[in-house]
Amino acid sequence: MPRTPLRVTSRVATALVALVVAVAALGGCDQVADQVSGPDPAPAMQALADGLAAGDLAEVPLVGGSAPRATTAYAALVEGLGDVSPSVSAGEISEDGDTATGELGWTWVLDGQEWTYLTQVELTRDGDAWGVVWSPSVVESSLAEGEVLESTPIGARRGDVLGARGLALVTARPVTRFGIDRSQVPARRAGESARRLAALLDIDPVDYVKRVDAAGELAFVEGIVYRRDEVPTAVSQGYRAIEGAVALTDDLPLPPSRGFAGPILGTVGEVTAEMIEDDPDTYRIGDEAGLSGLQARYDDELRGMPGVVVDAVAGEGESATERELFRVEPTQGDPLQLTLDLDLQTEAEALLAGVAPASALVAIRPSTGAILAAANGPGTAGYNTATFGQAAPGSTFKIVSSLALLRSGLTPSSAVPCTTSVTVDGKRFTNYSDYPSGATGQIPLSAAVANSCNTAFISQTDRLGGTDLFDAAVSLGLGLDHDLGFPAYFGSVEPPASETEAAADMIGQGTILASPMVMATVIASVQQGATVVPHLVDGYQDVAPDGAAPLSKAEAAALRSMLRGVVTSGSGRGLADLPGPAAIAKTGTAEFARDGRILTHAWMVAAQGDLAVAVYVEVGDSGSGTAGPILEAFLRAAR
Repeated sequence: MPRTPLRVTSRVATALVALVVAVAALGGCDQVADQVSGPDPAPAMQALADGLAAGDLAEVPLVGGSAPRATTAYAALVEGLGDVSPSVSAGEISEDGDTATGELGWTWVLDGQEWTYLTQVELTRDGDAWGVVWSPSVVESSLAEGEVLESTPIGARRGDVLGARGLALVTARPVTRFGIDRSQVPARRAGESARRLAALLDIDPVDYVKRVDAAGELAFVEGIVYRRDEVPTAVSQGYRAIEGAVALTDDLPLPPSRGFAGPILGTVGEVTAEMIEDDPDTYRIGDEAGLSGLQARYDDELRGMPGVVVDAVAGEGESATERELFRVEPTQGDPLQLTLDLDLQTEAEALLAGVAPASALVAIRPSTGAILAAANGPGTAGYNTATFGQAAPGSTFKIVSSLALLRSGLTPSSAVPCTTSVTVDGKRFTNYSDYPSGATGQIPLSAAVANSCNTAFISQTDRLGGTDLFDAAVSLGLGLDHDLGFPAYFGSVEPPASETEAAADMIGQGTILASPMVMATVIASVQQGATVVPHLVDGYQDVAPDGAAPLSKAEAAALRSMLRGVVTSGSGRGLADLPGPAAIAKTGTAEFARDGRILTHAWMVAAQGDLAVAVYVEVGDSGSGTAGPILEAFLRAAR
C-alpha cells in the first residue's frame, strides 16, 4: 500500500510555534529571550542613583566613558550645597528603541530643610548595554553648562526672653562686628593685619592670627563684637587704617545692658566644636546658639528653625548671576517668659556693682512666688550665686529655728537664757562681738530673735529632736528640691552628727546651707503665711510638697511679730523708717575659714508688703552693717 505524504496544516503549524516558544521558556533559551526583550536599562539607572548619592560615579556606565571627569564635574556642581549627601532613588524608565528616559528622585537636607525634586536622565543603548548621558540637568533639571548649585542659610530670628509686664529682657539689638575680611588682604599680609587689629581690639593676638591664617580666602574672621553705641572711638577710627579690617553691622540677641542677669540668662554665640560633635544634626559651623544659662537650656525653643535658599549660580565675583531654585523662609523662635522685673533687676545690679566680694540679691513676690530680681555682683565672676550659691546662712536661719521652737511649745514671750557664752560638748559658743550688753540674761524669745542671741537659741537645742528642725525648714520652703526650670539650690538641713553640730545648726551654721534665693523664700513664706515655692520660668511653677506641715496662722503671726521686733528694736533698725507697709527682717553672719583666716558671710533678709528680699555678701563685717544698707536701698527704690 503506498504511503501518503505528511501534510502540515495551519493548525499544526501554530501548535509547533507554540511548542518552540514553550521550550525556549522552559529550557532557558537566553538568546531567544534577549532577542525578544533586549537589555534592561534599570541597572544603569540604579548605578547612577547609587553613585550620585555616594558622590562617586566610577561604577556608572556613562556614554563615552570618562567617569572620573563626570565625578569631578558632579562634585563641582554640588560643592556649594555644603558637606551634605543627597538621597537619590531611581524611578520609572520609558524606552523608545535605542534610547530611554529615566527618572531620579532627589532629596537634600539643607540647614534642616528638605529640598525634594525629580530630574530626567537620558540613556542610550549600544549593543547589549545601556549608557547614561551625563549633563548638569541630571542633578537639577534647569541647570545649564557653567552653572552650579549654591545654598545659603537664612538665619531664624531668635525668640525674645521676656520679663514681667511683657518687657523684653533679651531681644535683637544692633551691634558692630570687627574682623578681617580675607578677600581684602593678600595672604602674605593677612597675619600682620590680624596682629594690628588684635592690638586695637585688645584681644589675644596669637589666637587671632592663627584663626585668620587658617581661614579661607573669602572668609570673614571676627575679632570682637560691640554694641553699636559702645564702640570705642579708637576702634571706630583706627580699624580703617588696617588692610583687610572691616566693620559689619548686625543684630544680636542681647540684654538691655552688658552683664544684665548674665549668670542666669546666659549668652548666645557661635556654636563650639563640642556642640557640633554632640549634635551634628542640629548644629553646624557658623551657627549661633545658647552657650550658657537659660539661653542654652531653652535653645531648642528660642533658636527657631533656619530657612535656606538654593540658587543656580553662573560666573564668579561681581559678574556672577543667580537663579533662585528653592527657598524656605525661617521660623522665628518662641519667646521665653520669665518673672524677672526689668527695673528691679537693674536696681539690684546697680546696688551690687561696687561690692568687691561675691554678692547676690534676690527679690520674690510672696503672693505668687515670682522671682522679681536675681542679681549677682561682679565678685561672683560669672557664677550664679543668687539662685545656686551654697553658704551657711547664719542667724537668718533663726527664722527656721524660731518656728521649730514655737512648735515645741515656746511662745514669743517665753523666757530663754541669753548668756555671754555657752559650751556644748567642749565647744564654746558666743554672741557676735558688738552684741548689746543690756540684752542678756533671761529674755523673751522675741528679744532673742530681735537681737540675734546665739546662746539663747543654742540653750534650747534639747527641745528639738528627730526631724523637727528639718520639718520647720520645709514649712518655710527650705530643704526640699523643686524643678524650677533653672539651676536653683533649696538648701540643706542634714541630721547633726554630734551635740556640737546640733547646737551650730540652731544658729545657721553646722550642716546648714542655703542660697540667697531660698533665704528670700523663707521670709516670703513668713510674710505670706504659707509655704512659698519660687518660680522664674513660665510653665515651671511647683507647689509646696504634701509632706510639708502647713504654716498655721498663729505660727505665721508669731514669726511676723518677732521679725518686726528686729526692725523696731533689734539689729534691723535701719529699716525702721522705710515708707510704706511695716517691714520685717532678720540679719545674720556665718563664720567660715579661708587661707587660715576666719571670715564671716554677711546676710540680711526682709519683707515689706508683697516683696521679700535676701542680700548676701560673701565676706562682710555684719549682716546689718554690710548687707543691710544694700537691702534698705533696694526696698526704697522698689517703692
